[in-house]
Formats: sequence, C-alpha cells, structure tokens
Amino acid sequence: MKNLLELFLGVSIFLVLYTYLGYGIIAWGLVKIRKVLGKTFPIMNDPSYLPSVTLVVPAYNEISCVESKLFNSLSLDYPAKKIEFLFVTEGSTDGTTEYIESIKKQYPNVHLIGGTERRGKIEAMNMAVPTITTPIVIFTDANTTLNKLAIKNIVRHFKDEKVGAVAGEKRIQLNDSEAAAGAGEGLYWKYESFLKKLDTELYSVVGAAGELFAVRTPLFQQVEKDTLLDDFVISLRIAADGYRVIYEPEAYAIERPSFSIKDEMKRKIRIAAGGFQAINRLQMLLNVFKYGWLSFQYVSHRAMRWAVAPFCLPLIYLFNFLIVLPWDSSVTLLPNYFYIALLIAQTIFYIMALLGFQLEDRQIRVKLLFVPFYFSFMNWCAIKGYFRYKNGLTSGIWEKVKRADG
Repeated sequence: MKNLLELFLGVSIFLVLYTYLGYGIIAWGLVKIRKVLGKTFPIMNDPSYLPSVTLVVPAYNEISCVESKLFNSLSLDYPAKKIEFLFVTEGSTDGTTEYIESIKKQYPNVHLIGGTERRGKIEAMNMAVPTITTPIVIFTDANTTLNKLAIKNIVRHFKDEKVGAVAGEKRIQLNDSEAAAGAGEGLYWKYESFLKKLDTELYSVVGAAGELFAVRTPLFQQVEKDTLLDDFVISLRIAADGYRVIYEPEAYAIERPSFSIKDEMKRKIRIAAGGFQAINRLQMLLNVFKYGWLSFQYVSHRAMRWAVAPFCLPLIYLFNFLIVLPWDSSVTLLPNYFYIALLIAQTIFYIMALLGFQLEDRQIRVKLLFVPFYFSFMNWCAIKGYFRYKNGLTSGIWEKVKRADG
C-alpha cells in the first residue's frame, strides 16, 4: 500500500514541479534548439510603421485616477493624428463621465461612451469596438500608468501579418516597506514575464494581461457578457484562429498592489474562477493534434496552473503524511528518513506561509516570508476559485478592489 502512495506522491510532485519549473526549463531548451536550427520568428522594428490606433479605457467610477490616466495617455510618444482615445464610463456615478465630457472639448481625439447602466468591463469593450475605425485597438485599465513608448513598442509587431495581438507587461509599483502580498505579486509577475518571453519565441503567448493589450480590430470577437477573464479569452481565441500573440515587455502598465491581503484574495479568487470558466470555454485548445504548439503552451503554462497544481499540493502533504505513519510494515522504495525530512520541510514551508499571512493581516511586513506565503496564497485562492466557479458565483461585473496608495 505504501508503494502505491509513493507513486501517487511522486506523480503529484512531478506535476507541481513541471507546472512551476519544468515547463520553463523545457520551453527554454526548445527555444535554444529553434535558434540553433535557424527557425526563429521575425522581429519587426520598422520605426516608420505607425498605423492608426485607438486606446480604449473602460473607466467605471474612476474619478480618483481618470485625470492622471487621461494626461498619461495624452503624453504617450505617438503621432497625435494617428491615435484616438476612447473612454467608456458606462454607469459611472462619481463624476467620471462628467469629467471626460468637460475635458474632451479641448482634445479632438478624446472620445466618450457614457450610459446610465453598469454592465461590466467586457460589455464596455463589446460596446466600444464596433465604433472603432482604426486597424488596431489597444485596451488599458484606468488605474494604470503606461510608459511613454508603450504604443510604438506595441504596434511595431503588427507589421507581421501573422501577429493578431500583442500583450504588454504588467508591473507592480512597490515601496521599500511594501506588504508581503505586493512583494510576492511583483516577484510572480517577474517570473511570468520571463515565461512570456519564452512563449513568444517558442510560438505564442497564451493570454494577455488586461492592464495593456492590443488586437487587430477586425479580429476582435465579442465575448460572452459574463466572461471574467476577457483579456485571456480574447487573445486565445485570436491565437486559435491561427495568429500569434506577441509579448512586448517594453510596453508596460504600472499599477499599485492591492490595498490589503483581503482585497488581493478577493481578486485572486475571481481570477481563478475566471480561469476555470476559460478552460471550459476554450476546450478546443486541448486538441494538440489541431493546435500543436499552442495546445502544449496553453496546457503547460495556464491550464495546469489553475486546474492541476493547486490540487496536487494538499495531496502531496497527505500522501507524505500517510507514508510516514507506522500503519503499514511494507518497505518503501526510498528510505523512511527521506519522507520524514520531506514532511518536515513541507510543514516548515506552510508554517512560514501561515505566519506570513498572519503578519500581513496585522500590517507587519517580513520579506523573508513572502515567497512561501504568496505561493501558498495563490494556490489556495485557485482552489477557492474553482468552488466559486462550480457554485455559479460569477458575474462579468467586477467588484472593484482597492489599491495601495502611491
């Protein structure tokens, strides 16, 4: 019996290691092989290629940041005659619509879609795109700041007709004394950026960050109004149609971390629920015989991150615990002290994670604890997100999460 538990333990550990480390190592090796074989993708960098674009900013009740967003957008390094700004403020009740209405008279390329009913970000996007006449549409969140060359760095990739979308980078702005959740989130996104670079070189990024991403306007498909991860679904449907999605780290959106660990948990659970929703709606991408590299990347980088690894972690602890218990006299494949050491290491790791959570909840910041804390926290939120999705507690209208002060 213990031998069977060892098998289950080994498989569970393998799946977790593959999800978080193995895929990155394999992708890195495959990219190196492609370069040796001379099968790299072309890199577009023609400074004269400046297509007309529309920057779309869904902005529900964003009066606290809409002014800075507007002037950040207007300061971007792109020809004024080739960029339009469209703010979608549907249902705002805090003066956001009135502010844009008053200011757009000074800027002929600033436009507004208002309305009295709040229907959610994805419906705002669905409303906006049919009104757009430019060949490229770029989506960005109201609470982010874009770097000056963001638009130029994004659009250069569209000179390649096989590129259907471009994903910018999300960066977390941290202070020296930042909360563990913010520090962990920042580290997580740095690792994600590394993987996205590999994804791009291997074939295609599997999902864009909603803070900043662009698509060819004719390729935009209206998404179901209850969609939670609009950026993910939109970009992957474009990829499923045979286009590549490119990652551009030099086009980035900066935002502050969540105000509190409770706010971050709320956001992470909703994202995880959206991940399970997306897995259900993108079932066709599981067909590796049809989608090839895209299926491999999608399953390895995304689907396993939501649907496999989080559930393996408690199983690893359970199997390890049962192996150590003296209930079965059968001889284990590996020495018993190995499993005792593994169980102790896991226990210490989770104690550190729990301590990190408790301290963070009391606004006491210990950076040493943020890796075990954020890793455990992220996977716990994924498990809770699964049950939220299964219970049908999802809506396309996001509950706004408070961000830390700048």
